[in-house]
Amino acid sequence: MANLILVTGAAGRVGGTGRTVTELLLEQGKAVRAMVRTEDERSQALRDMGAEVVVGNLLDLDSMHRAIDGCDTMYFGMSVSDAYLAATVNAAAVAKHHGVKAFINMSQMTVSQMSVTETTPSPQHKLHWLAEQALNWSGLPVVHVRPTVFLEGFFLTLTPDSVRESDQIRLPFGEGKTSPVAVEDVARAIAALLANPQPHIGKIYHLTGPQSENMHFYAQEYSKALGRTITYQDIPVEPWRDELLKRGWPVHLVNHLAALGDLHRARRFDRMSDDVRTLTGQGPLSVQDFVRRNAATFTASAKAA
Repeated sequence: MANLILVTGAAGRVGGTGRTVTELLLEQGKAVRAMVRTEDERSQALRDMGAEVVVGNLLDLDSMHRAIDGCDTMYFGMSVSDAYLAATVNAAAVAKHHGVKAFINMSQMTVSQMSVTETTPSPQHKLHWLAEQALNWSGLPVVHVRPTVFLEGFFLTLTPDSVRESDQIRLPFGEGKTSPVAVEDVARAIAALLANPQPHIGKIYHLTGPQSENMHFYAQEYSKALGRTITYQDIPVEPWRDELLKRGWPVHLVNHLAALGDLHRARRFDRMSDDVRTLTGQGPLSVQDFVRRNAATFTASAKAA
C-alpha cells in the first residue's frame, strides 16, 4: 500500500495522542497502520474507522518488523516508562532497516534545556534526551516534536477530585508559570507532519498552549468556565508525591511528576511557542475552553454519576 503511515500507541483512551492522530489522518483519506498493545474494543474501533491494525510491543523486535515493514512514514510516541529509551532504539533500528522516509518523534519540551552536562531531576526527561540523541545519531530522517505539559495530564487527571470537593486546584507548582497544551492540538500538529513530512525533516517543533501563566490565573479561568469560584492552593511536592505512590502509581511516573512540580516552582516551564499555529493554521485550545468542554468532570454530581 503506497504512502502507508504507522501510528504507534494508537489505542490510547479517548483523548490519547496516537488515537487522535489516527482519526485525523483517516479523516484526510490517508492509509494508516495503527499499532496497539492488545486486541480489545479500542483496536476494533480503529478497524471500524478504516485503519489497518497490528498488535505488538514496542520492545519486541518481531512486533516492530510487522508494524514498520511497508510504511513510508511513522509516528513514534510512548507514555512515561522506564523502558522508554530501549523502545525508541528498537523502533529506530527497525525503521532504518526498512528505509522509513520520515520518523516523527514525540519528545518533551524540557529537552530543549538539557545537554550532555545539564539534566533535570526527572528520570523520564533524561530518557527523552538520550532518545533524541540516539535518533539523531541513527541517520534516520527525524522530526522531533516537543510538547510541554498536557492539559489532560495536570488539569484533568490530577485535579478533578480537588475541584469537585473543595473548589480548589491543589498542585505543587508554586508561583511558576506554565503553558499547558491540549492533546488534540499536539495530535493536529503531528498529523500535519505525517501528511507532508519532507519539508520538516531535521527540524524541532515546540508545542504550547496560547498562554503562559501561573496557577492563580488558571484558577480564574476555571472560575469563568464553571461559573463558580475556583482557587489555587500550592502544596509541597513530597506529600503530593507520597499520595501518588499510595494510589499505586508506578515509581518512575511519580518521580517524573514530582520533578515536574519542582521545575514549575523553579519557573522552568515559563515557555511559549507559536508552532501549533505554524503547523496547523489554527491556534491551540485555551485552559478556559478546555475546562468548559470538560465541565462535568469538575462538577460535584459527576463523581456520583
